[in-house]
Amino acid sequence: MAEISAARANATPPRMLPGFSHITRYWDDQHGMFAAKLLPGEYYVTREAETIVTVLGSCVSACVRDTVAGIGGMNHFMLPLSGSGGSWESDGTGLSTRYGNYAMEQMINDILKNGGSRQNLEIKVFGGGRILAQMTDIGRKNIDFVEHYIRAEGLKVMGRDLGEIYPRKVYYTPITGKAFVKRLRTLHNNTIVERETAYLNQLKSKPVEGSVELF
Repeated sequence: MAEISAARANATPPRMLPGFSHITRYWDDQHGMFAAKLLPGEYYVTREAETIVTVLGSCVSACVRDTVAGIGGMNHFMLPLSGSGGSWESDGTGLSTRYGNYAMEQMINDILKNGGSRQNLEIKVFGGGRILAQMTDIGRKNIDFVEHYIRAEGLKVMGRDLGEIYPRKVYYTPITGKAFVKRLRTLHNNTIVERETAYLNQLKSKPVEGSVELF
């Protein structure tokens, strides 16, 4: 314990890339490095020795990195529900597709403009749980989208843990490509559900941002 306390006391946060000053970072004793904590709708990209952590219910996270340059990131997103409540493909407005593409491309674009190369990218995907039986299976919709995106973009999949009924806590360290996933078998409170419900309500009124031009 004394060694951990000393490491924490002497630790200096790694250099943060421009545009991520709103992301909370803290010293993570378990991994012995700083961790960037993601909330729904956020993403983070780094080339430093730090990890990224988030807790997923029905949302999904894509973990993408350049295996040569070591730069990569994680996002945390959910597709807005269509009026029909069906699959993302049945959304006649194209809102789900536009939002999902934006959530993915915004992060990938930051990886590429900071030294990554598209041909070296690999991806791991997590989440999409059906955490409350009485809710529409939003998680399945998110999974369908991210799997379609991976196929369409020809990304190399190195790992996945999707679906089922469990929330997940995910750690991802882009510089090594290692991911650690803990399935949360019980929900001690409604924090995850409340957070994702608030995010979903926000999506209903928030317009999709402009397109992102990929390098």
